[in-house]
Amino acid sequence: MSKKFMNSTQIRNTFLEYFRGKGHVVVPSAPIVVKNDPTLMFTNAGMNQFKDYFLGHATAEDKRVSDTQKCLRVSGKHNDLEEVGRDSYHHTMFEMLGNWSFGDYFKKEAIFYAWDLLTNVYKLNKDDIYITVFEGDKIDQTSADEEAVNYWKEHVSEDRILYFDKKDNFWEMGDTGPCGPCSEIHIDIRSDEEKKLKPGKELVNMDHPQVIEIWNLVFIQYNRKADGKLEELPAKHIDTGMGYERLCMVVQGKQSNYDSDLFTPYIKRLEKETGIKYTFDYSGDSMTDISMRVITDHLRAVSFTIADGEMPSNSGAGYVIRRILRRAVRYGYSFLNLKKPFIHNMVPLLAEQFKDVFPELLGQVEFISKVIEEEEKSFLRTLEDGLKRLDALKIDDGSLSGKDAFELYDTYGFPFDLTRLVAEEKGWRVDEKGFEQALQEQKQRSRADASKEASDWVVVNEGNATDFLGFDETSVENANVLKYRIVKEKGTAFNQLVLDKTPFYAEGGGQIGDTGSLLFGEEKIEVLDTKKENNLIIHYVNKLPENINKPVICKIDIHRRQMTENNHSATHLMHAALRMVLGTHVQQKGSLVKGELLRFDFSHYSKLSDEEIRNIENIVNEKIRANIPLEEKRSIPIEEAQEAGAMMLFGEKYGDSVRMITFDESYSRELCGGCHVDNTGQIGFFKIISETGIAAGVRRITAITSEAAEKHIFDEFAKVEAISELLNNPKDLVKTISDLSDENKKLKKEIEKLQSSKAGDIQKDLKNNVQVVNGINVLTAKINLADGKAAKTLVFNLEKEIGNAVVLIGNVVNDKPQLLLKISEDLIESKGLNAGTIIREIAKEINGGGGGQAFFATAGGSKAEGIDAALEKVLTFINA
Repeated sequence: MSKKFMNSTQIRNTFLEYFRGKGHVVVPSAPIVVKNDPTLMFTNAGMNQFKDYFLGHATAEDKRVSDTQKCLRVSGKHNDLEEVGRDSYHHTMFEMLGNWSFGDYFKKEAIFYAWDLLTNVYKLNKDDIYITVFEGDKIDQTSADEEAVNYWKEHVSEDRILYFDKKDNFWEMGDTGPCGPCSEIHIDIRSDEEKKLKPGKELVNMDHPQVIEIWNLVFIQYNRKADGKLEELPAKHIDTGMGYERLCMVVQGKQSNYDSDLFTPYIKRLEKETGIKYTFDYSGDSMTDISMRVITDHLRAVSFTIADGEMPSNSGAGYVIRRILRRAVRYGYSFLNLKKPFIHNMVPLLAEQFKDVFPELLGQVEFISKVIEEEEKSFLRTLEDGLKRLDALKIDDGSLSGKDAFELYDTYGFPFDLTRLVAEEKGWRVDEKGFEQALQEQKQRSRADASKEASDWVVVNEGNATDFLGFDETSVENANVLKYRIVKEKGTAFNQLVLDKTPFYAEGGGQIGDTGSLLFGEEKIEVLDTKKENNLIIHYVNKLPENINKPVICKIDIHRRQMTENNHSATHLMHAALRMVLGTHVQQKGSLVKGELLRFDFSHYSKLSDEEIRNIENIVNEKIRANIPLEEKRSIPIEEAQEAGAMMLFGEKYGDSVRMITFDESYSRELCGGCHVDNTGQIGFFKIISETGIAAGVRRITAITSEAAEKHIFDEFAKVEAISELLNNPKDLVKTISDLSDENKKLKKEIEKLQSSKAGDIQKDLKNNVQVVNGINVLTAKINLADGKAAKTLVFNLEKEIGNAVVLIGNVVNDKPQLLLKISEDLIESKGLNAGTIIREIAKEINGGGGGQAFFATAGGSKAEGIDAALEKVLTFINA
């Protein structure tokens, strides 16, 4: 009798309901983008949101928890981005199904739950399952995990329990911290014929695509110290993780994750889009199949991260997202003949599939689609430009250097494998070793920049959590140091303190951390910054006190905090005003709040008009003058906040209890953990000083308040007064400046006419100075034209009139030398000449630099007397 088919939604729900029935609280997924953990960019495991419990920084209210967690991995074992799509079961973005026990049950129950769910609920064949356990480690002086073995024997025969070393069966959070042995559950999904030829136990942990791990049970019982030694934890924890995509494959009887109903809708969409049939080829030979898997996987990764607030960019987590998206575009471009944006069209399909479990996709589907579309357009232009640059490269010996290949990759974003493909088509060799060397050097520089070394915490007083009193107090007496450590980052040492209570606000929610001082008796210690590591409030101090056991008086920089509060409350008022003026599609996408200014990123698709900006300013200032009192509710149930209509931000992880900030219940009500004014009147005045676009569909406003806004107004008035004095204090200043501007434009046009006439005369004189070099008409000359536009026109006209020509003009404008080089199109092909390459070399003679296209390039410099040498040097390229 065949088992009943379960779709992917049913499989996920079955897992969560099983553990709900075992007394677990089912909690929401944390955002895939990590906000308060300096060690991570993205959530890469289900346990990330529970690190504080394992580290002892917080106590879990619920001792049993279960969830499905959005995760992203692009590095590490089996997670190299360039390998995703080539096999049947690895991904960038995936869901991790998990159950946790925080000091409650341990190995016996965890093993029973896993076995019961897999075999009795999902009905997996017991004879296909193998178990791995930790064999012990001599260096760590740990023995084999016989406790787990004995519990497994209650469910599975001993010959299916396999011992593996620390690499495979000992889990660690990092170089230091909680850790412990783990027990992995593997399953053999090969055909019966294959199983007869070779037992599955011989293929466990051998990277066989059909003998795979599906569930890892981690038994957290040790703490790894900075010296490498292990110590027993007082409370033992369970942390399990099961790959949802693999589970769907196994339960649905498929041979690949991509064959389950989680992925097939997107592959079918790509078949329809391209007219290319998906062939279920996992040998690595079918580039069209690989490309469809890459696009399907990467669509998920990019969409989920954008939904959680991370925009594609050129640095940090944003660069990872851009890299993933560009890889998908590249595969579609190279192997599926998709030359126009296409990935964004599949976002609505994804949002619909996950609407019940991850509604943030559907709530932002238009925004996510727009961001992806703009990124696709940009990278497709990059690909076209890269192909042109490749065509223009001067290849003398049939070999493309690693330096050039790396420059294309690093500077212009052109993928190396595409460089290799184009080179093969042209019959060129590629110096792959040179490219790899340049790439590794860059990675080493990046690792050096990001390196961080931390000593163990030195415990002074017992206690885990810090009592934050900063919403009500600016100073606190009789605080005590709980622990301290020294952290080295980028060659600089930082002293870090944790106190049992503090008024110092730790950076979070866009608001910067407090600064101030700590008094240990007569000794004053400066607090340079305050940050959170997970939920631990850490004070960065300039030195450690001589007597760390003394009670501490904590004092924040009150003025700095007040200015910050002004800007934070103004951010809330502006957010509400934006939604009133522009529409409720406006959602916060990022913020920075500090004493000097506030910066606010939000979703909107067009530049704000002057009228819209003025309306926003007027609304905010009206609310400031109304002197609206702050209504703050701390630690209220999240359901109460939702019923009250509080704005909740996508990409934020909210607990069961939240803090709600209201300025007039009909105007602004948000969930927020930051510091605010008691009354809006304290803000004084609000002024927007810039509004720009920072990404597709994302705008950024920078604004100032209070003292900064007052200074800005005074400075602007001072400028107006100074201009008025220069113009002899006219009655109508605007009209006077307008008249001057009109007159200036008129004079400029007359000058342009004169310069154009002069250029015409120069052209007549110069065309008689052409020399023939190596079969090419060459004209080099030094001129003196004040109008750069006229100089460019002159160069183009000369090349056109002479034909088969290289024209190089040296010009001096305001004592600054310029070089303009024009090459006839046919010489680019026939002689391999490239204006951009040549100009970069000859510009050295004028102490400058430049660039351009193969047919036209310019350079500027500081050494006018070097023009003659530059004009001579160009001949060396023509004679080569």
